[in-house]
Amino acid sequence: MNHSKNSVTTTQNGAPDGKDAGHSHSNSHSHSHSHSHSHAPNNKKGLLIALIITGGIMFLEFFGGLVTGSLALLSDSGHMLSDTASLALSLVAMIIAAKPPSSKNSYGFFRFEIMAALFNGVTLFVIAGFIMWEAYQRFFSPPAVASGTMMVIAAVGLLANLISAWSLMRKSEAKDNINIRSAYLHIMGDALGSVGALIAGLIMNLFSWYVADPIISVLVALLILRSAWGVIRQAFHILMEGTPLTVNIRDVQETLLGIEGVTDVHDLHIWTISSGLDALSGHLLIGDHTDHQQVLQQALKVVEDKFGIHHTTLQIENSSLKHRELPV
Repeated sequence: MNHSKNSVTTTQNGAPDGKDAGHSHSNSHSHSHSHSHSHAPNNKKGLLIALIITGGIMFLEFFGGLVTGSLALLSDSGHMLSDTASLALSLVAMIIAAKPPSSKNSYGFFRFEIMAALFNGVTLFVIAGFIMWEAYQRFFSPPAVASGTMMVIAAVGLLANLISAWSLMRKSEAKDNINIRSAYLHIMGDALGSVGALIAGLIMNLFSWYVADPIISVLVALLILRSAWGVIRQAFHILMEGTPLTVNIRDVQETLLGIEGVTDVHDLHIWTISSGLDALSGHLLIGDHTDHQQVLQQALKVVEDKFGIHHTTLQIENSSLKHRELPV
């Protein structure tokens, strides 16, 4: 963002600076990323536990599917292969995201987690497509399946998936961290696959209706697609610098205009750097005789208290400081 050379930059000590325009900061802004967006060791531990369990069950279901001839088990093992890779990617992303900012990456590497979440969401779509294609081929000539053995393996897989999901929910922040949530959805997709295999095995065992295997597989694939779409949409929104879903930019603008002395708010931008780390920048036009430092302190405080945004950058202007219009 190019600022007018006449603009006043309000520095942390409150003294106006007549140099080139910059961003206004206060002690509310002088934070470390690790404080605002720390990844507790529990996040990594939860992912590691889930990775080990998922990898083990993947091999069990794969060989079980070969032995029993079950598409439901084979498709679920294929899904778990992707999940094992996705969990590993999420773990690597978390490690990379913890790296400190550098001269080439001033925001650090937090966005790597968002890219990992997007990749995980896309892989869910690909896997669901393979499952539905294989199921379509089996509709016309469903093979016989060893349903009893299939149910035992599916039950073991379901138990393992539930343990993995529990470890992520208990030891990690699956609700607030999109990277963890994408890994969690992969595991829940596995759990759905195991439930589907159990149901299909029961139907085939009772009625010898082997078309139940591909039908259940398609239903599981559709549920996977629904979850994957939510992750892809959120990750894409963040990468496009979209306004955080929990923040209404008009509410922020009205709140800033409510500060005494503020006559206009423009060039206001709010975006997400990574899960749990939102940022805001903008320009406040104030009266010529208004204490710019007092306005700045109030603005930073209200943005943090009301909207939970700690990474706030504001430029204070008055009538003698003209700022050219910007494209965004």
